[in-house]
Amino acid sequence: MASPSARGQRRTAALLLTPFFGLFAAVTLAPLLYAAWLSLFTTRTSGLGFGGTENVFTGLGNYARALSDEAFRDGFLVIAAYCAIYIPVMIGGSLALALLLDSGLAKARSFFQLALFLPHAVPGLIAALIWVYLYTPGLSPVIDLLESGGIGVDFLSVDNAVFSAANIAVWEWTGYNMVIFYAALQAVPRETLDAAKVDGAGAVRTAVSIKVPMIGPAIALAVLFTVIGSIQLFTEPKVIYNASSAIGSSWTPNMYVQTAAFQNNDFGLAAAASLLIALFAAVLSFAVTRISSRISRRGSTS
Repeated sequence: MASPSARGQRRTAALLLTPFFGLFAAVTLAPLLYAAWLSLFTTRTSGLGFGGTENVFTGLGNYARALSDEAFRDGFLVIAAYCAIYIPVMIGGSLALALLLDSGLAKARSFFQLALFLPHAVPGLIAALIWVYLYTPGLSPVIDLLESGGIGVDFLSVDNAVFSAANIAVWEWTGYNMVIFYAALQAVPRETLDAAKVDGAGAVRTAVSIKVPMIGPAIALAVLFTVIGSIQLFTEPKVIYNASSAIGSSWTPNMYVQTAAFQNNDFGLAAAASLLIALFAAVLSFAVTRISSRISRRGSTS
């Protein structure tokens, strides 16, 4: 039988955890359950549009409609292309900058940390607006400079929209992840680095063979969060779409949901598509976690 002190500790823990579970249920579970219920119905009109509307139970019909819609499927192809460009450039750039700041070659570390982190302090919408201004012909000094050199680039076209959106995200998030990697590098034992120097390892060899493997969990976590954020891509392409409708209103999965809900008033389809996106994100996150853990285990045993 539990002692009075143990029961008191459990009651205290339950009391402290109650606000968290209450907020979790209110802002996470309740919306998910409502979206799941909403996804089972569709709104239909009768009498050629003059007989009012009614909610009709369709079961998994909305999920089938979303999966059979080419625009919804193409959105995931856009996300795949976006990740293929954005994640290697951003993670690689962040890691390179963190290693440079951690090396003995870097001067004024605090200044460069602040300067590189500042783009992340700019709200995502503002950052997208700034870059769309730089992408717009007739307004952008960058485009004018390129055109003066005989280079014509339409950053807002369908072919270049993925690169333009990825560039905005790289500008926003490189400094943020650089700070995370730099903080992880500070936990690398100095004795290990000194031993590498004694063995004759240079700065590059030390960085690649010792520092990077030892901060593998931080890199894996950054990749995981980046993948989840990429699946939810919305702000940058939405601003690009408002500036140039060449990419279409359903260019990414989240834009597809927004179009279905607020332009077509098809809330059942929007709810089903949003849950499919969440399911895809969960499966992909699980896969990234498993792959990262295997890589970490191999690195620790090698």
